[in-house]
Amino acid sequence: METLEAAPPVVPPAAAPAPPARRRVALTPYALLAPAAVVLALVIGYPLVRLVLISFQDYGLRALFTGRTRWIGLANYTAVLHGDEIAPMLVRTALLCVAMAAGTLVIGMGAALAMRELGRRMRTFVTFCLIAVWAVPNVAATMLWTWLFQPTYGVVNWLLTHVSGGFGQYDWTAHAPSALLLVWLLVVWQSVPFVALTLYAGLSQIPADYYEAAAIDGAGYLTRFRMVTVPFLRPILLLVTVLSVIWDFNVFNQIRLLTNGGPNEGTTTLVVWSFTRAFAGQSYGQGAAIAVLATALLVALTGYYVRRLVRAGEGL
Repeated sequence: METLEAAPPVVPPAAAPAPPARRRVALTPYALLAPAAVVLALVIGYPLVRLVLISFQDYGLRALFTGRTRWIGLANYTAVLHGDEIAPMLVRTALLCVAMAAGTLVIGMGAALAMRELGRRMRTFVTFCLIAVWAVPNVAATMLWTWLFQPTYGVVNWLLTHVSGGFGQYDWTAHAPSALLLVWLLVVWQSVPFVALTLYAGLSQIPADYYEAAAIDGAGYLTRFRMVTVPFLRPILLLVTVLSVIWDFNVFNQIRLLTNGGPNEGTTTLVVWSFTRAFAGQSYGQGAAIAVLATALLVALTGYYVRRLVRAGEGL
């Protein structure tokens, strides 16, 4: 009787190595991002590291000329955090930033919704006006605002005087509430074009079928806006919110040129305070400490919105 021999086990062939072309494709994104990363490291990374180092030094006017400084550890941060100015600065910065960002988003959304209802020619005209406003430099826009609200011969005071009277010599920058209103109007006026055009671009991508279905179900305008428009625009709304918070938190030129932080520091924010403490007070170490604290606060705030933005993008 013949015995059957077992067949030798079949050894699967070894996996072929990935072709070089595929490896090159995998490294291509990193190679494309490398130049931008190097530029950011030089333009932003080095000044930020230098700022942190100065915040731990007794860096004053003498050190600026001699180049010799003395390390004092956390003394600058202690002086700033234990001072009487830090609390009003934080509150004023937070309230002004929230007010400017909220005003920009509300007015920008209204402008975007209005543009969707306009005809082609009128929409083109409005788009051109928004881009023209957006293109005006901060310094030029601030000087224009200064002329408009000038107490003696300003256009705004002249118009209000003819309408209601009593504004002939009113100085908008002499009182904290009116000065803050002036800054708010200027920053929102400059920020609305970007938000409006971005939101209009998102509105133009929403299919009309969703609005028609909601209208057939009896949904009104506000219901359609809440149930259709807002869910589709949520990632874009979060994005423009993050950008608005960053821009409004870092507003400097408008405040410095329009009110110079006054009256009685009534419009001074953390960014303006850092500049004033460093250059007007000749205490560059404390100014750097304020800037580091402001940067840390801004990173923490925007990090929260960026996480929400990522989650909103994943949920689509």
